[in-house]
Amino acid sequence: MPFNPLSALTRTETVEGRVVLITGAARGIGAGLAQRLAARGAKVALVGLEPDEQRAVADRIGPNARSWTADVTSWDDLEQATAGVVEHFGGIDIVVANAGIASTGFTRSVDVHAFEKVIEVDLLGVWRTFRVTLPHVLERKGYLLTVSSLAAICHAPGMASYAAAKAGVEALSNSMRAELKHLGVRVGVAHPTWIRTDLVESADAHPVFGKLRTGMPGLLGKTYPLPVALDCLERGILRRARTIHVPRWVGGLKLLRAFLPPVIEIGGRMTGVPRADRDALADIERRGARESAITGHGGRAATQRDADT
Repeated sequence: MPFNPLSALTRTETVEGRVVLITGAARGIGAGLAQRLAARGAKVALVGLEPDEQRAVADRIGPNARSWTADVTSWDDLEQATAGVVEHFGGIDIVVANAGIASTGFTRSVDVHAFEKVIEVDLLGVWRTFRVTLPHVLERKGYLLTVSSLAAICHAPGMASYAAAKAGVEALSNSMRAELKHLGVRVGVAHPTWIRTDLVESADAHPVFGKLRTGMPGLLGKTYPLPVALDCLERGILRRARTIHVPRWVGGLKLLRAFLPPVIEIGGRMTGVPRADRDALADIERRGARESAITGHGGRAATQRDADT
């Protein structure tokens, strides 16, 4: 039979009986994806910092799901969780590095700990997750997927740490893909735009930066319902895709990447960055730098863990 390149691009694989480890699985994309893949017969390991919420997700899924508490920035946590997953399920086929947080603030005034925590969770957390789980994925010639973002392509003001981290994990994925292909492991990177999750809703509620986010023009400011992201990610995992764009127009935006920074600079002036800069200083004066920067339950949990240790 002649080779059909289109069928090769669209070929899907089953996840039935496969072990899928998902970080940041307490809510949003992580929790939804766990339920989708479990419904296809996968065994799902939920790994993250919100044990009560994760256990509730695992309980909804049933016996093919189990929760492990781990901070993706901790080598010890990840090694213990990974060992527990392997002992319980027998191995790991697919890893979805979904754990991520965000902070809001301009670089000249943002809380430095909140800024650096985003880099640590969203970039180093992905690297550590992949490094610890990779021996098991190699054994099964599996699939690694990191959840990057539209922010890796479109670097908006007030999101420097998040954009830098998400651009970093895209680069990490691209390098690892070339390194691991000959060993039978595929590596993918997903770029969701704004999805209605706790993280985005919390950012939109910020008294200063919510206005900047929702004021982005056209598709760049549009928020999509969670099922849109889950549909794209589920299909991508079944194809072991190298890139997953949520939705498809994000892939087209990549072609314009070189032209975006000056456009964003002009747009920032037009959408009120100078005023937002002044308002951000006032918000920090009123609420404190740390509270002004924290976004979402995950960001609060990650920051609180540092405060407790």
